[in-house]
Amino acid sequence: MAISERSVYAAFRVSVVLKGANALLELATGVAATFVDPAMLRSLIAALVHHELIEDPNDPVVGALMRAAENYSVGEQRFATYYLISHGTLKLIVVAGLLGNRRWAYPAGLIILGLFILYQLYRMTYAPSLGLALLTGFDFVVLWLIWHEYRRVRRHQPVG
Repeated sequence: MAISERSVYAAFRVSVVLKGANALLELATGVAATFVDPAMLRSLIAALVHHELIEDPNDPVVGALMRAAENYSVGEQRFATYYLISHGTLKLIVVAGLLGNRRWAYPAGLIILGLFILYQLYRMTYAPSLGLALLTGFDFVVLWLIWHEYRRVRRHQPVG
């Protein structure tokens, strides 16, 4: 069964909008991370999961949250802030360009998303995660959709 160009284009637009929403969330999280002291974050998480710990001290999700909070340092706060703000900003610029049908945004999106995918694959070699694997899979789909749309735009539209 052949997939219509209209369906592929719709998937492209939806995936780019989802990437834009993700970029806004990353920016907001990065900005928030600049103001959250690691000790305050540890206290907040401990308070939030206290009831769960009483109910099930071996809960794997709660355990992972507690370990993450305990290991969250000022250095990690700085890295998270820089990473989230820069990652979100780059994605937002590319998303705006793609939604505005700017020719530069297609190769820029391919390069930037490709680099993010490589970094995510590298991270999965030492910290495997289902969430990161799903995100990387989605990014591969978006990468293909950008490539497909870029080829269509180059064939049917003059250089702008």
